[in-house]
Amino acid sequence: MDKPSRSRREATATAEGAIECAFRRIKRGRIDVTTATKSGGQLERTLLDGQFAVTAEITPPLSADPTSMLDRAAPLKGLVDAVNVTEGASARAHLSSLAAAGQLVGAGLEPVLQINGRDRNKLLLERDILGAAALGVPNLLALRGDPISKGDEPEATEVPDLGAADIVQVATHMRDTGTLPSGREIEAAPRVLVGATDMPIEPTSGWKPESLQRKLDAGADFIQTQFCFDADLLKRYMSALSDAGISRTTGYLVGLGPLTSERQARWLVDNLWGTVIPEPVIDLLGKATDPREEGRRIVADIARAYVEIPGVTGVHMMGHRAEAESAEIIAASCLIELR
Repeated sequence: MDKPSRSRREATATAEGAIECAFRRIKRGRIDVTTATKSGGQLERTLLDGQFAVTAEITPPLSADPTSMLDRAAPLKGLVDAVNVTEGASARAHLSSLAAAGQLVGAGLEPVLQINGRDRNKLLLERDILGAAALGVPNLLALRGDPISKGDEPEATEVPDLGAADIVQVATHMRDTGTLPSGREIEAAPRVLVGATDMPIEPTSGWKPESLQRKLDAGADFIQTQFCFDADLLKRYMSALSDAGISRTTGYLVGLGPLTSERQARWLVDNLWGTVIPEPVIDLLGKATDPREEGRRIVADIARAYVEIPGVTGVHMMGHRAEAESAEIIAASCLIELR
């Protein structure tokens, strides 16, 4: 018999680590996601059951062979509700995200398919929504997309037709009415949970969450945020959302990810717009004898703290080719129980 690959061995070790945790059923109260049958996926069931959701991220490879991606995804199996498949981040080419999501379905992992407006018009969007549903992809995440000028093909033309709220509106219209926006009837409507993005900030006097409100008004079922490693700021931000009347109206997953060094943390803050990492956290990484282990402890502690913040219903672990490290943090945080 062939010897298991390293990634498969890591997956087994990670799962065993999760079993050693004290399993906790984290009840948060039912969330106002209005229909229990929008997608039939695990992420939707977790949110509707009032459990604390955990998702992670994977980037498709620059390859026609999905094997390396599936190996990287293996440590996440059994530890997350869904895996977010990025699409053209930094305007870079890679294996089709739609094809990659289909491969993950075949491997027993539930995808959240990113769909950006930068690369498609409304007609292509409608086809991709149907294609995703046909492949068994139960979740979509609407994005505007990074500027194409910084990517692999800076001379390519961006498609200015669709913002994130527009994508949400088209997808939810197709699902809920069984028709295209033009009125044509869809033979079998797509069953998908549709998400959008947000960015926690320090709320100021008179601030209103206008961008988030547009996405919710368009029909977004869940929200996923940029990196936020600051529990105190997040408490203030969620309180401001509550004051604006939109707290606990949807699944709200806060972005986290492995922190491996002081240098890496400062790079995230300097290069990824909207990333929030408090200076004391960066200082701890700089002083640590083993920064990677210290980062794992810090992020696991933050994830547990987020369980207690009203309105926060999950965490989303991000990081380029950081699937194994994300799995280790998720296991250490003890957020997932065996279902």
